[in-house]
Amino acid sequence: RSSYSCCYFVLPCCFFDFHGKYSRRQSKKTQYREYLDFVAQVGFVCGFHVEEDCLRIPSTKRVCLIGKNRTYPPTECGLIDKQITRYINNRQTCDVVTRDRGVGFCRKDDVDVCKETGSERPENETETTGTTWMAGFQPREKVEQIRNCASLPRDFVDDVVLSVANLLLNATPQKSSSDTIGGITNTWNQGESLSLKEVAEHLNKETLKRLKSEYGGLQTLLKNNHQVFEVLNGRVHIRDWRKEKPSRKTKPEVKRRLSAEAFKTRLCWFFLHHPDGCSLPSESCPYAHGTGELR
Repeated sequence: RSSYSCCYFVLPCCFFDFHGKYSRRQSKKTQYREYLDFVAQVGFVCGFHVEEDCLRIPSTKRVCLIGKNRTYPPTECGLIDKQITRYINNRQTCDVVTRDRGVGFCRKDDVDVCKETGSERPENETETTGTTWMAGFQPREKVEQIRNCASLPRDFVDDVVLSVANLLLNATPQKSSSDTIGGITNTWNQGESLSLKEVAEHLNKETLKRLKSEYGGLQTLLKNNHQVFEVLNGRVHIRDWRKEKPSRKTKPEVKRRLSAEAFKTRLCWFFLHHPDGCSLPSESCPYAHGTGELR
């Protein structure tokens, strides 16, 4: 409806209609195929020659639909726009009738949907060309709010990480893991594991309130800081990098050499904050032990 010269490309993925989840009508087709046909039909109703193609992308949802050419001349734009308005309104009415009454089969193959149920609106109620798409329709915000803890201030995140780490390290009884290097036994405090609920109980109300506004809250923040924490089955552990398993994939010699000489771009949290320092020597740690190692 943007303009007669408008073209479109769409990659259908989630099964949604104009105002909610798409309701299946044909059990003989897969849900994906039926939804693709529905999206293609929308294009036909809007007056496009709809073309279908398959993208070379690593996804199961890779069928795209393209509308480049119109099926009508520019002089018929007003007529087609009324047709589009009727189609949208009738689909909305049809879904409400089917959902509320639990009866009525709604055809999707032509513009005048829902004639079988007798739910089509009077002509004067559907003629809302150029004004409202449908009652109650609300488009999403132009800028989507990021709520995965990634946009939280760095100092706030650092404070929470330090607080949770100290809580685990000071919990009793403490767990220490030993490692022998050059004949000398090195005991490193691994701290205790606590449930997410127990960790949350030790954080102040303001911190918890701020975390609750993010998707996943405290758990997401801790998982984002995987250098320090390991969250397994709802319990939080201090990560011991000596126990990290090397990649199973065999790397070519060139890649192995480059990996060994990789630049360190972040400081090691354990080197800076852990009472026993880092459990790994500098040459084995993927993070920098001091600013001198940063690249």
